[in-house]
Amino acid sequence: MTGRPLTISGLDEIAGQFDAFLIDQYGVLRDGRGPYPGAVETLIRLKQSGKTIIILSNSGKRSAENDRRLTALGFDPRSWDWFLTSGEVAWRILQSESRGGSKGGGRKCLLISRDGDTSPLDGLDLMRTDSGDDADFILLAASEGDVRPLSYYEAMLAPAAKRGVPCLCTNPDKIMLTQEGTAFGAGRIAELYEELGGQVRWIGKPFPDIYATAREFLGSIAPDKICCIGDSIEHDIAGAAGAGLKSILVTTGILETATDAERQALFAQHAATPDFILPTFIWSEN
Repeated sequence: MTGRPLTISGLDEIAGQFDAFLIDQYGVLRDGRGPYPGAVETLIRLKQSGKTIIILSNSGKRSAENDRRLTALGFDPRSWDWFLTSGEVAWRILQSESRGGSKGGGRKCLLISRDGDTSPLDGLDLMRTDSGDDADFILLAASEGDVRPLSYYEAMLAPAAKRGVPCLCTNPDKIMLTQEGTAFGAGRIAELYEELGGQVRWIGKPFPDIYATAREFLGSIAPDKICCIGDSIEHDIAGAAGAGLKSILVTTGILETATDAERQALFAQHAATPDFILPTFIWSEN
């Protein structure tokens, strides 16, 4: 879309135009503390209207882990058809490579995650290492930017970058929402690795792999009948544009304090303008 987006007050105004929705998690359904007001009910209403719903998230955790977490926060698991994460897409890629034999078992992986999460590697024929000195590749799944400085990651990753070790970033978000506010995300750590001279393969929004996986799940639903909902122009809106899909920008999340002029500048910077703007993820303003 090249013109100005249409501002809507609720999803009920445009839901009839689409058969499927790809909905971001953080910034749309929830923040670092819990669900946004009305988000649980809105997701139920959207599903009850007969839509196929994929929660599409730049989470380095696998799909099942996110299913459990969203349900624990009070969301009804029957209100979405699949929770597809960049971590799930990456796990499937690594599994396929391992089965193919060209990049099989025995490789040492430096896993960067948070809260001790090992799900990005569970079930794969790989060995873990805590050092960039002997890693064969890096799996960058999450950031602890709320408790660790960027210099911590620089010290860990510099030896690997110097050796030309490849990095797979499964969470391209450069800013993450926490209970205390925002902090640098895994995407910023991946940028740092590139600044150190390393090479990064990016998995997740706005990159093609995650949209191709979602489209495979949706089967014969036409692109113009699929709508993406997100709070990031760089990731959600640009990703939708690259995949040839419609999009809605919600103004919660990382753009909550942005002015209209600032949003317009981001549309130009990322060459991506949403079809609609929705102040918050609600079904109807009444």
